[in-house]
Amino acid sequence: MAHVSLPIAPRRFGETKRTDAWWIQPAVIFLLFSTFIVYSTWAALQGNHYTYGPYLSPFYSPELFGDSAHAWFGPRPGWWPSWLLFSPAILILWAPGGFRFTCYYYRGAYYKAFWADPPNCAVGEPRSSYRGERHFPLILQNVHRFFLYFAILFLVILLRDVWDAMWFTDATGHRTFGIGVGTLVLAVNVTLLGGYTLGCHSLRHMVGGILDRIAERPVRQAVYDCSSCLNRNHMQWARLSLVMVMFADLYIRLCSLGVWTDWRLI
Repeated sequence: MAHVSLPIAPRRFGETKRTDAWWIQPAVIFLLFSTFIVYSTWAALQGNHYTYGPYLSPFYSPELFGDSAHAWFGPRPGWWPSWLLFSPAILILWAPGGFRFTCYYYRGAYYKAFWADPPNCAVGEPRSSYRGERHFPLILQNVHRFFLYFAILFLVILLRDVWDAMWFTDATGHRTFGIGVGTLVLAVNVTLLGGYTLGCHSLRHMVGGILDRIAERPVRQAVYDCSSCLNRNHMQWARLSLVMVMFADLYIRLCSLGVWTDWRLI
């Protein structure tokens, strides 16, 4: 039987037969991501108002060098160039930022929202070829599994920050146990970040997906099932944690500026 190849004309940019409002999702994601990028960059470069009492902004945690009581190694190091802007956030944000930027969910999200590759399913894109992720610059996305190790470490540090946020210094200088609204904000933040990180595709592969007979490893089967459960809502965890980490910094910043009052619950 003879086969005839019929040429298929590529869609022009934005061309589609879809009748639904397909553009809403990429537009919302574009606005959300753009807001986060602008705010986080601005907040990270401020270098001030990132602490309030026992609270430390997740954008600045861990504070390796800085002027607050949370700094691990004291104030700005002497080797830092005087002409270069210094902020404790600059030293650490590359790790969580790299983890999110290379995340499998975020790839699909910003491919559509920022690169229009494609803008949405069955919608024409502004290019006629696709080189795949085996070529520069998309091949750099493969470092995601290495950023995962840093993300897990940061979770432990943020959990410690929640613990520290339960101890307030009174007028006499003594530390007393308490829970404020800020404590809950930081606790919710690390919970959402934990759901996002522990449901990561790379982690799920590492703990069990790599095995051919996972049923023969009951412990790894249990861990794999837990990670898979979180992974089913990976998109929601990613979006909610993105908003929450930004709100946590904003909450502490506004409390430090005296705009908001941190109510003590206990």
